[in-house]
Amino acid sequence: MLRTVNRVLLGLAGLGLLALGGAVLVPALDLPRRWGFALPGWWPFTGPDDVVLSEAGRTRWRDEGWWWPVVFAVLGVLLALMLWWLLAQLRRRRLGEVLVDSGDGEGAVLRGRALEGVLAAQARSMDGVAGADVLLSGRRRTQPRARVGLVLEPHAGPAETLARFTDEGLAHARRSAGLDRLPAEVRIREVRHGAERVT
Repeated sequence: MLRTVNRVLLGLAGLGLLALGGAVLVPALDLPRRWGFALPGWWPFTGPDDVVLSEAGRTRWRDEGWWWPVVFAVLGVLLALMLWWLLAQLRRRRLGEVLVDSGDGEGAVLRGRALEGVLAAQARSMDGVAGADVLLSGRRRTQPRARVGLVLEPHAGPAETLARFTDEGLAHARRSAGLDRLPAEVRIREVRHGAERVT
């Protein structure tokens, strides 16, 4: 979900900056006069001598009683959203690499995404699992943690599936990577399906 939020925020910020830049740049370069076209009446700027924010625009609402509370409320909401976004970036740190003891004293490096892919593929190959998503978090030199999302078919039992995934998938990944332990948080949900009509 965080990846989707990031993409939406970046897309909206990019569109907003593009629109604002175009609204200022077109009249600032005097393109309507040079290229022979007219700007619509609602366009905020009309020529190269226009200012972005006039004195009348800056002081228009200052004497109204509702103005300052609205300004502070909007700024407070924006600050809270930006802090939430920043904390979400820091909290869900994806593990890039896992150090593996190769037995020769040198060690080896295993890509975190490769281990995630193997865990997800093993989970999807189990009977009753419709989908799986795995995210490894932590730091390179500390014990990694796995966040696993399993989507089960209607006939699958959550307890049995969880026990099998723990005994097979997680245990195999832990042994292959040479980890002492691999703590995991597994979230299980059922695949959505339409109601069946009985005749």
